[in-house]
Amino acid sequence: MLVTIPFISIIIALVACIYASYTDFKDGIIQNKLTFPLIAIGIILNGIYVFTTANILLFIECVIVTGIIFILGYVFWKMGAWAGGDVKLFTGLAALIPFYAIPFYSSLVSYQILGLQFPLVGTYPFPFTLIVNSILAILPFLLIYVIYIAVKTKPYLIGELLSPIKEYKKNIVLTMVVISAVTITFTLTKQLDIQIILVSLILISLLSLIISKIPNTIKAVLISIVTVYALITNLYVTSTGIVIIFISIILIEIIKKLLTSVSKEALQDDYNIEDLKEGMISTYNIYEKDNEIVIGDKSFTTRIKDALNTGDLSLINPPRGKLIISSMAAGLTQEDINLLKELNIKNKISNTLKIKKGVPFAPSILIGLLISLFFGDLAFILGKILAAIIY
Repeated sequence: MLVTIPFISIIIALVACIYASYTDFKDGIIQNKLTFPLIAIGIILNGIYVFTTANILLFIECVIVTGIIFILGYVFWKMGAWAGGDVKLFTGLAALIPFYAIPFYSSLVSYQILGLQFPLVGTYPFPFTLIVNSILAILPFLLIYVIYIAVKTKPYLIGELLSPIKEYKKNIVLTMVVISAVTITFTLTKQLDIQIILVSLILISLLSLIISKIPNTIKAVLISIVTVYALITNLYVTSTGIVIIFISIILIEIIKKLLTSVSKEALQDDYNIEDLKEGMISTYNIYEKDNEIVIGDKSFTTRIKDALNTGDLSLINPPRGKLIISSMAAGLTQEDINLLKELNIKNKISNTLKIKKGVPFAPSILIGLLISLFFGDLAFILGKILAAIIY
């Protein structure tokens, strides 16, 4: 019993994620008839399991973790990042697998690579690992999806996505700046006998920022001297580091483009008001103030930038007025559509509305679950790799 209930919970979780991925792809929805029973089954199974272990604290922790995941998911839902089905699926998975690879909750597999025990678990409960891995797993999925959309309907976006490759001169300079910062940091931490990765990362970031800001002539001399010193000290590590950092900078820039301008353009289209359907997601919020319509088409990050550039912190806030159309992942209701048609007839809004194309998240949750079960927490794995590179 001590082994079979966690195993059964994992199997149920995998089957549920496969089915959720299918319905999310097919119909764009994760059904309540899947998620609600999942939450109940998870709590019941873990209740039975905890009863057999005579450890009531585990059940209390299970309920608390499940509740925290629901609250966290609700916050993401309010921000418009997740749909309601995503929140309920994460909650169901948290109820099924609140813990993993710990006493009483053994892992499916156990193996070692280079002395590290896998799956590599985080210091936080398993459901948080699942969320982290699912978010990281969506990046390659989103890349493929955006490229497909771009090739099919907006080919000009491919050029924008790959523009960091064309900007190789700027990226070479940035690479040498980072190499200089890493070399100085490594030398200092070695002399001071400090091997705290967080301190090293902060120091590398600060030095990179400082070196980037100094005049070009001084910068060129500094990075030349430091790079030559690094090459003389350790030719293989430095040359390998230059290649890795250069490629990493390009990849980071491509991912940045993917998550911002390219995905924003690729994943939205103009729809005639008459062609709107329930569930479609507006790209922006629409407000009503003093009988006037205000379009809230600036993102939260854009509002922060505007506030910092102007010094006016009030710009962080969304437009004042009553929210009448929301851009949350729940999508438009029939009442929203009727209101938009009415506003269009009154010439208060144009006859088109920008609609976001929803990206199915359930497949990423499935991939995140598989990674979590067989490999562990990607954030911790990347941290170990980074520590090995630095030290």
